[in-house]
This record gives sequence, structure tokens and C-alpha cells, in this order.
Amino acid sequence: MIQFENVGLRYGLGPEVLSDLTFDVHPNSFQFLTGPSGAGKTSLLRLMLMSLKPTRGVVRLFGREAASIPRNAMPGLRRKIGVVFQDFRLLSHLTTYENVALPLRVRGKEESDYRTDVTELLKWVGLGERMHVLPPVLSGGEKQRAAIARALIDQPEILLADEPTGNVDPPMARRLLRLFIELNRSGTAVVIATHDLGLMDQYEARRLVLTEGRLHIYD
Repeated sequence: MIQFENVGLRYGLGPEVLSDLTFDVHPNSFQFLTGPSGAGKTSLLRLMLMSLKPTRGVVRLFGREAASIPRNAMPGLRRKIGVVFQDFRLLSHLTTYENVALPLRVRGKEESDYRTDVTELLKWVGLGERMHVLPPVLSGGEKQRAAIARALIDQPEILLADEPTGNVDPPMARRLLRLFIELNRSGTAVVIATHDLGLMDQYEARRLVLTEGRLHIYD
């Protein structure tokens, strides 16, 4: 689903921050992306999402070389990818429910077709009583859970999650991990960027470890 071949990334004229990345993300796979702070985890996720272009090398998404994908085809491909950002990116004028339902509304679905799914997912992430409030009222952990629910609601083919449990307590982190595992079992490839070794130790999965801009893979 995602292929990197000798990919390098630098910002401006500076040194490469990522070098010689070669790896695949297969359908139905589950992997943790880890490494020390500043190792480049977020940059790597942005390369996977194609919101950042590599300085060199080849990135393929769903079998297509990213550099040759027409601009008008990008939105359709990105709809296959669920993303959880560290800064949440919730729309402040929409309620929690409306934020989570937004990907379905954009696709033209009727609310009667998704109301139950959105409500059940919000209950699962512990926001059943917060679905009708606006994001400014939510705590950091609640915003994180709302962002996760929004990324999952359309059952993406790939989920890219950047520190998805960074603002929640350990019991909720375990609950969210179970949700990611169930999503993976239903057919979604999952990439979770985290520095939480305790979280990774709870589930046996492939580890992509970034160290000084280079990737080491442990299956």
C-alpha cells in the first residue's frame, strides 16, 4: 500500500533529516513507528500522506508513484487514509459529533445513514456525553479522542496516527490501542507513531525505529 525506495528528505539547504528509507506497508499490517524526539517520525508520516515531498528516492501509494499522481487525483487517494495529527485539527465551530461526521458529510452521505455509527464510536472513545459541545470546551485528551474518532469513522484503508495516546491516561490508552487493533483486524493497515514503550509492549507488532534519520525494522 505504501512503498519507499531510497527516500531522503532535507529542509532547505540543510543536511538530510531522513536518509535512505526503504520499506513497505502491506495491506492489513500493523506497525509502531518509534524513535527519540526529533528523530523524524512526524516528517515520515507526512511523506506517507504525501503532504511532504521527498528530496530524493521514490514513494509509491496504492501502487502509484507519488511524483506522477495528478493533483486532481490526490483528494481521492487521501480519502483512503485516516490521519490523527498531534495538533488535532478540529474545526472550532463544529460540535464534537459534527467534527467526527465531517468526512462522511464531505462524501455526500446522509446523516440518517451514519448517525448511529458516529454516536457509537464517540461512546467507545469516552465522548458519549461530550458529542454536542464545541472543541474549545474539550480538554486536550478529549480533543485527541475526537480526532481519533474522526480518523476512524470512514474505515480508512490506512491509518496514520501521530502520538495518538499522548494526551490520555493509561486506561484510555489501552482502550484506544484495542480500538486500533480491531480496526486492523477488520482490514485497515495501521501505523502508530509513539515513544511510549509501555504501549508498544502491550501488542506484538512490527517496529519501525528511526535513529539519527535512518530506519531500522524489527519484525
